[in-house]
Amino acid sequence: MNGSEFSWSEFFAMGGYAFFVWTSYGLTFLVIVLNIVSPIMHRKKVINRVKRAIRREQLQNEQA
Repeated sequence: MNGSEFSWSEFFAMGGYAFFVWTSYGLTFLVIVLNIVSPIMHRKKVINRVKRAIRREQLQNEQA
């Protein structure tokens, strides 16, 4: 294959290592997505927990 010829099938085959290459790309993408989504979900849980604690404290103050 010279420089002027390009084959998508050869590109996706990755010289016979396609499974390993695309699996590593997929796992890397998954880790990046988890590193973005996980803190967002954790933040929401913490905010909800704090809101519940504030409500509980307000109810206790009203009853006293």
